[in-house]
Amino acid sequence: MNSTTPITPFRVAIAQSDLDDLHDRLRRTRWPERETVDDWSQGVPLAKARELVDHWLNRYDWRRCEAALNALPQFTTEIDGQTLYFIHVRSKHAGATPLLMTHGWPGSVLEFLQVIGPLSDPTAHGGSADDAFHLVIPALPGFGFSGKPTAKGWSVPRIARAWTVLMKRLGYEEYVAQGGDWGAAVTSALGLMRPAGLRGIHVNMPIVMPREPGTNLSADEAAMLKKMHEYAEWDSGYSHQQSTRPQTLGYGLADSPVGQAMWIYEKFWRWTDCDGDTLNALSHDQVLDIVTQYWLTNSGASSGRLYWESYKGGFFAMKIDIPVGCSIFAKEIYRAPRSWAEACMSKLVYWNELPKGGHFAALEQPATFVQEVRNWRKALPK
Repeated sequence: MNSTTPITPFRVAIAQSDLDDLHDRLRRTRWPERETVDDWSQGVPLAKARELVDHWLNRYDWRRCEAALNALPQFTTEIDGQTLYFIHVRSKHAGATPLLMTHGWPGSVLEFLQVIGPLSDPTAHGGSADDAFHLVIPALPGFGFSGKPTAKGWSVPRIARAWTVLMKRLGYEEYVAQGGDWGAAVTSALGLMRPAGLRGIHVNMPIVMPREPGTNLSADEAAMLKKMHEYAEWDSGYSHQQSTRPQTLGYGLADSPVGQAMWIYEKFWRWTDCDGDTLNALSHDQVLDIVTQYWLTNSGASSGRLYWESYKGGFFAMKIDIPVGCSIFAKEIYRAPRSWAEACMSKLVYWNELPKGGHFAALEQPATFVQEVRNWRKALPK
């Protein structure tokens, strides 16, 4: 290791009293009346909310999720005064490429559970030894088992700088990075910084929006601009709240597990490739694993503060001059046009548009996601 700062093994061990408290709160839920429409246009329908909570109370098993995490090498370390949690899986293949993977909101390191095996042990999952990666999967500050910042300032660039320290501390002189959602923002910030050793980045939500799109737009550019206008009008309420008053929101999310669940569940419905039914893309257990982690770590407010720190101006195109790969999944919040990507990414080495999948690519389409990451790495300059 390149630092005397300790890296401490970590094990998830949620107290049974916390799970009992969760169940008690679920049983005592005070429900609102039914919506006045027959769709999701007013938010999570009451029937869908009750269905999810019934599963949470009567069939869901957090200990299963906890065991899956504890089967992996987990650690914490302190960087820039902040305790950071991360999963670190070293491949058995000596020539494996170190890969830093960053999640977003309302995501978690749990998004990557299905891809860890294929990426780190490809010969056991239909790949070759050349496809192997050493995996470093940190939780963003204020998310999951990472510590909660106690002072302002943990913006996207600061997180990116912390990630460079983490990779160096783990002994990786060269590595690549991947991310979606806020993970794409952090990964793009890494690309902008061009730290020593970073060979390239891959994003499944390319951040390509020009600050001034102009008027002479191609069909693809106009389509993205239209999607962004639709997002601003109909889908961005959560981001406005979290980017302006995350603390106010946090009281409800900290006190009501159903409130926390629906704050997240709506996004899984809206942003997955599910044809109107979340269960077409994700199981109740997959949704609740992430929801329950937010609840048990009481990270509703602390995760929302990332929006307060970085949302305004954080998702416009930035000039990236290292090799970049982009995978465009069919039902992403917006479909980035290649022309805008090429305008801000001088070394676009990989581009692919997928017919299936949405915002949570690794969670929804793990096999496709794995293949995309493998294909991108092969396209990187030697």
